Amino acid sequence: MSRLLAISDLHVGYAENRDFVSRLRPADPGDWLLVAGDVGELSTEIEWALGVLSDRFAKVIWAPGNHELWTPRKDPVDLRGQERYEYLVALCRRLGVLTPEDPYAIWDGPGGRAVVVPLFILYDYTFRVDGTSNKEDSLALAYERGVVCTDEILLHPDPYPSREAWCAARLAATEQRLATLDPDTPIVFVNHYPLVREPTRVLTYPEFAQWCGTVHTADWHRRHRTAAMVYGHLHIPRTTWHDGVRFEEVSVGYPREWRHRGDTPNPPRQILPAVGG
Repeated sequence: MSRLLAISDLHVGYAENRDFVSRLRPADPGDWLLVAGDVGELSTEIEWALGVLSDRFAKVIWAPGNHELWTPRKDPVDLRGQERYEYLVALCRRLGVLTPEDPYAIWDGPGGRAVVVPLFILYDYTFRVDGTSNKEDSLALAYERGVVCTDEILLHPDPYPSREAWCAARLAATEQRLATLDPDTPIVFVNHYPLVREPTRVLTYPEFAQWCGTVHTADWHRRHRTAAMVYGHLHIPRTTWHDGVRFEEVSVGYPREWRHRGDTPNPPRQILPAVGG
């Protein structure tokens, strides 16, 4: 039986994670794989991993994470911001991997018909530190406490004036596409960040939440007929429910993290058919 599977935060720059990806294979030739970002940081790493997965799974659908959008000094591709994203989209298309810029694929296998919607939304600092009312105060507290995302150095928003401006543009473009979908067909959302803030409440360092999404997607899972919401980024793999909708955090994470759970990372999570019915 074919399945719709999902995974994220492969971080193949780590040898242990690269070895894990090299051994990943579908149980059924019809299995699809959703990849919710942070495949790697260097363009060569990303190309290798998505190429391996695309050769093995019937269909691979990718949504970018923040690490793919970094511009590291040692990357042979020194593009920034929107140009880097466009480069990655072109790379995926060469590999046969679907992206947020492509027509949405329809899963018509076990578990029922659903449209798979990969998102590229970013974040806009609206998941602020409790007690603060603006980005400046929230960021200042994060810097004071030493909890600052590397995005502040390596994720450039060019040509947008800021990451939140890029996020606003992505939100507007995505809203337009979502409005064209058949309201009767369930959606599987795939995004690097959760659509709601609640999953970030368990973070050890709550200041990090401001790099984890936007309040402007908080009702998307309710406004649309949502079968599941797939995300990563938090490195806290689990299933939660929000307003009756299943949210699946499917990250592998860093070796120091997944080793606390076992000798190898968790395999891809089954999204459809839903486990248990």
